Amino acid sequence: MKFWGRSQHSPFVTKSMAVDGAPEPDTVLDVTVLHDEYADFVWRSLQRLGVPTSNLEDALQDVFVVVHRRLDSYDASCKISTWLFGICLRIASSHRRRAYLKHEKASLDFYDAVDEQPRADPEGFALRREAERRLEMTLASMSLEKRAVFVMFEIEGLPAHAIADSLGIPLGTVHSRLHNARLEFTAAIARQELTRKVGGVP
Repeated sequence: MKFWGRSQHSPFVTKSMAVDGAPEPDTVLDVTVLHDEYADFVWRSLQRLGVPTSNLEDALQDVFVVVHRRLDSYDASCKISTWLFGICLRIASSHRRRAYLKHEKASLDFYDAVDEQPRADPEGFALRREAERRLEMTLASMSLEKRAVFVMFEIEGLPAHAIADSLGIPLGTVHSRLHNARLEFTAAIARQELTRKVGGVP
């Protein structure tokens, strides 16, 4: 299972690893086809939305159970990835709530399970792993509402109006959450840099 794709997102997030957008299936929508095309996208989206590593498999299954139930209600004017992300957000919220009730901490060790190997570029591999770790730490510090908008806009590259439609919120709310999330992102990165310079871990 791949965790992060190549960087292909807005300039604001220079350290994030964006997913490759899977092509829209040309066939009639079928849950098996959607799973084959989008399982990696759903897995990464759930990670970015803070689902603990130990719960990712269950959360992935939950998403496609909902997809199966709601397939007939899919609006073809909406990108499938946008529709799926909306489902991921609701499933992630449920799993994060369960984790909180169980006193679990959203895991930051997702990068330990990445199925990528250093191979010919160990230095580049190490830099990617560090960037992924810092990105996840930063996202974990945001509320789910701001995190969702930030991920959808800055990492997935969705336009603001599509985010508003997917989340069922006014366009102005999208812009407000994105603005605040960017401020938090910048502040968190600055704190990490300061910690690193004074000899901390981040």
